[in-house]
Amino acid sequence: MKTKVNSLQGCKRIALAVFCLAALLATVRAQTFTETAEQHQARMAAWREARFGLFMHWGLYSILGRGEWVQWNEQIPVNEYAKLADQFNPTNFDAKAWVAIAKSAGMKYMVLTTRHHDGFALFDDPGSDFTSVKTAAHRDFVAEYVKAARAEGMLVGLYYSPLDWRFPGFFFPDLQLKNAEEMRDQYHRQVQELMSNYGKIDILWFDGGEQNWLGFGGQWVSGAQWQKRPRGQPYRGRFNWQSDQVYAMLRRLQPGVIINGRADMPEDFHSREGDRALGDFDSEHPWELCTTLAGGVWGWKDNASVKPLRDCVQLLVKVVGRDGNFLLNVGPRPDGRIDPPQAQRLKEIGYWLGKYGESIYGTRGGPFLPGAYGASTYRNQKIYVHVLDWAGASKLLLPVIPAKVIRASLLAGGETGFAQTEQGIEISVPPSVQIDMDTVVVLELDQPASRLTPVAPISN
Repeated sequence: MKTKVNSLQGCKRIALAVFCLAALLATVRAQTFTETAEQHQARMAAWREARFGLFMHWGLYSILGRGEWVQWNEQIPVNEYAKLADQFNPTNFDAKAWVAIAKSAGMKYMVLTTRHHDGFALFDDPGSDFTSVKTAAHRDFVAEYVKAARAEGMLVGLYYSPLDWRFPGFFFPDLQLKNAEEMRDQYHRQVQELMSNYGKIDILWFDGGEQNWLGFGGQWVSGAQWQKRPRGQPYRGRFNWQSDQVYAMLRRLQPGVIINGRADMPEDFHSREGDRALGDFDSEHPWELCTTLAGGVWGWKDNASVKPLRDCVQLLVKVVGRDGNFLLNVGPRPDGRIDPPQAQRLKEIGYWLGKYGESIYGTRGGPFLPGAYGASTYRNQKIYVHVLDWAGASKLLLPVIPAKVIRASLLAGGETGFAQTEQGIEISVPPSVQIDMDTVVVLELDQPASRLTPVAPISN
C-alpha cells in the first residue's frame, strides 16, 4: 500500500512539473514574441484594409431592453438577474441573417460580445453553468456566428470581458483575494476555450481587463474609507490578472490574432469609444473608433432612435480620414433579430459604399489632414478629398503638396475644375453638383500619394 501511495505521489509530482514547465515555456514564448515592422503590417493588413465592421452587443440584458449595463445601473441582485438565463431562448436567432445584414452594410468584419460584464457566456465553458449552452437555449451562439461569418469571408472578431460583476473580488480585489483569483481562473479558462474551439480568430476585442479597472477605479484608505483613485494613479494591490500568461496562450493558439489595448498586454490596435472620442489623425498607431448606431446604449433598447444616414456616413469618413477603422454597433433584440430600422440604416450605408467604397476600402488617411472642410484618403496615386462642408462656396483651396495633379474628377461621375499653383490646389465644384452628405473629389497624381507627408488644411 505504501508503495502505491509513493508511486501516486511521484506521478503527481511529475504531472505538476510538466504543467509548470508548459506554463514557463508559454510565458517565454510570449516574452520572446517579436516581429519586424513588415511582419506586423502583414498581420494587420486585412483588418486595416477592411476599414468598416459591425459590433454586436447581445446577451441576457437584451431581454430587459435597457442597455447592456442594466444590471449595474439598476443594481439588480446577481441571483435575480441570473434567472434571465431561463428565459434566454432566442428562437429567431439566425447567424446567417446577421452576416447578410453586415454584408449589405458594406462591412468587412464583425465582433460579437461572447461574454459581457454580467458574466453570461454565449459559448460553452466546462467550468461554468452560466452559459447559453447549459441554460434555456442549449446553443453555442459563438460557434454559429463564427461559422456563418467565416463562410461569407468576414473577418471574425470576438469580444470578451475578464471582469465579472458576480465576483466580489473584482470590487475588493485585496479583501476578497481568493474570489478575485477565481475570477481570474475563469478569465484564463474561457479565453483558452474561445481561442481553441472555433478555428481561426482574426480579432480579440478585450474590455475591462486592465488592472486599473479593478474596484472600478477605487481604493481603501486609512480609516476604512473608500475613495476614487487619483487620476493617473494605478492599482497597486496584491491581485494581478496575469495577462502575460494569457498573452502567451494567445500567441501559441492564435499567433495571427490582433488584439486591442484593454487587457494590459501588447496591443495591436487602440480603441477609441464613442462619437466624442474621434480624436486626432494618427497614421503611426493602428486604431479603431467604436460607437453605437441607435439609442446611445450598446445593448438592445426598445424604440431607440437610429442615427441619420448623413451622420453615419460622415462619421465613417472622418474616422477613415484620420487613418482609423470604424466599428458600428447594433444591439439585437432578445429573440436574436437585428431591429428592422437598424438593419435598414445599415443597408443605406452599404448603398453609399457601393458607390463610394473605392474611397474607403484599402485606403489610408491623408495626405490632407482633416479640417472644417472634411477629410481625405488615398490609395496608390489617387487622393480622395471628402468635402463634407463647402461653407456655401463652390471652391476649396487645399495646401501645397510636392506632387503634380494630373487630373481631377468627381467619384460620382463628371469632371471638376482644378488649378495647382504655388498657393495650393484649388478645386471647383458648382453647387448644383455638390453632394451635401459627401462630395468626393478624386485627384490623380504623378506619383504614389504614400510618399507625401500629411499637411494641415488651409484656414479660411
